[in-house]
Amino acid sequence: MNDTAVRTDRDAVLDVLKGVYTAWVANDADTFVADYEPESTSVLPGVFRNGREAVRAGMAAGFAGPLRGSSVLDEPQLVRFPAPDTAVVTSRAAILMAGETEPPADRWVLATWTLVRRDGRWLITAYHNCAA
Repeated sequence: MNDTAVRTDRDAVLDVLKGVYTAWVANDADTFVADYEPESTSVLPGVFRNGREAVRAGMAAGFAGPLRGSSVLDEPQLVRFPAPDTAVVTSRAAILMAGETEPPADRWVLATWTLVRRDGRWLITAYHNCAA
């Protein structure tokens, strides 16, 4: 892959994550999962969600409850392309609860996003996070 293609793909992959976090701020679970594959998975401490609908339902419940009015600080650390049409993003991230300007230190996580390109479109196929 040439440097221009890598930059273009990197920007496209990061745009998918930006869209996820824009949907988070809007408390919009449907848009949050718009770029998830149907069979995607999400693993968080103590939580496993199997499939886009399970991710959507979990986020909808969060947005209706404790995550209402929250946002996420996301700092991509590494974007790599280990195989054709596959991207892995490693990020440092934290949820800002409503009214917060800085998250507490213990809320930071390290996250791994795996995306695949299907019909020219980058889609999230797996997400995982753990304490930073």
